[in-house]
Amino acid sequence: MTNEETTVSGTEQAQPRHASAEAVLGPTRPRRRVAGPEDSRLANRRWWDADAGDYHLEHGAFLGDADFVWCPENLREEDARLLGPVRGLRVLEVGCGSAPCARWLRSEGAEVVAFDLSAGMLAYAGEAARRSGITVPLVQADACALPFADGAFDIACSAFGAVPFVADSGLLMSEVARVLAPGGRWVFSVTHPMRWIFLDDPGEAGLTAVQSYFDRAPYVEVDADDVPAYVEHHRTLGDRIRELTAAGFRLVDLVEPEWPDDLEATWGQWSRVRGEVFPGTAIFVCELTG
Repeated sequence: MTNEETTVSGTEQAQPRHASAEAVLGPTRPRRRVAGPEDSRLANRRWWDADAGDYHLEHGAFLGDADFVWCPENLREEDARLLGPVRGLRVLEVGCGSAPCARWLRSEGAEVVAFDLSAGMLAYAGEAARRSGITVPLVQADACALPFADGAFDIACSAFGAVPFVADSGLLMSEVARVLAPGGRWVFSVTHPMRWIFLDDPGEAGLTAVQSYFDRAPYVEVDADDVPAYVEHHRTLGDRIRELTAAGFRLVDLVEPEWPDDLEATWGQWSRVRGEVFPGTAIFVCELTG
């Protein structure tokens, strides 16, 4: 393992303290610039380490300590069952954050390992494990260089983790394919690619297209020293399908959750105003061929 790939446990993590990205990194600003694999990895590790406190203060109650929520539209694995039966199977959670999905899977009888690039997020995973009494192995790792053996898992899953934050998502797909057994299932949710066209605004302003769907330049925020502090990458639906098939996956389903009638919450850019007009989330359900 490299220094990025250190196994940690809930009991070894320091007690997380509330923090915000702005308090730690200072004000950031968007800037049009190239962001390759190293820029993306370093920026997003910095960001999620710094923002873990704010993120959980805002979203922790919605996510829960041991619940599997696929998206802000509140689609839960308990209802959707996109992974299929998990009892007794080996499951890898990719970009787990504080790992509520992994703990829910463990409660369902799966043998789960969860990893994330951010030590700050894993600290919250350790705290949630103590609260819930459900522990899973936690690993700090880069999604493009997984420290796991070939064919080590039956299922891999990710709820808004890792995939949008790496420059080479095709490599991520290949790494996931490598650690899955033949016929293994890979299910992940990301911001729907068409959202790239619009402002990140939950109100009426977020209904107006402002840039090209085909513009694949990353969204980058830089700090006062012009160093990337946050990076997110856009891929079209076609890009995603091509990188999945190149890695050996077959697309079984593409789920675009509709906005629920009983949900009035706003999560960042997600809201009823936008959710009733166009999808905010895309969930790719795939199986490894061969």
